[in-house]
Amino acid sequence: MLSFPEIDPVALQLGPVAIRWYSLAYLAGIALGWAYVVRTLQNPVVWRGTACAVTPAAIGDFVLWATLGIILGGRFGYVLFYNFSYFAGHPLEIFKLWQGGMSFHGGMLGVILAIILFARKRQIPLGQLADLVACAAPIGLFFGRLANFINAELWGRVTDSPIGMVFPGAGPAPRHPSQLY
Repeated sequence: MLSFPEIDPVALQLGPVAIRWYSLAYLAGIALGWAYVVRTLQNPVVWRGTACAVTPAAIGDFVLWATLGIILGGRFGYVLFYNFSYFAGHPLEIFKLWQGGMSFHGGMLGVILAIILFARKRQIPLGQLADLVACAAPIGLFFGRLANFINAELWGRVTDSPIGMVFPGAGPAPRHPSQLY
């Protein structure tokens, strides 16, 4: 059994501003996903002689749309799927992102909506944009799961495996560090 490494969820404290590992994971996932998509656009082998209607400049513009889809969709997904009764009674709490509470499912729906709206607005083939975003998604998911591990959340089932860990708040039994695989 392994001990959970006690990692402070705050990566850097700048006066009253706390920069959390989770926000750095979002930034890394978005930035590296963006770079990967631009590189993919420039690889002629990917397109097999056909032209791609999506340009690197369009991807640069889409990053804002995707970021809004991730954050707004992730937060509203959390509100709707996990704690609706609380937020119905405390609607202003919805905007307190710094208190935590994001949903993968909501973020995914937010990005899908961003893809559809952006493709329509720019008259880009929906399939091409969706394919490019799908290529970048695992990069963001990787960093997000690392942040889940640092925050000691989304742990797996109880296990007797040697890689099991006792997570804070998960009881005394070791659990799979499923965020890492």
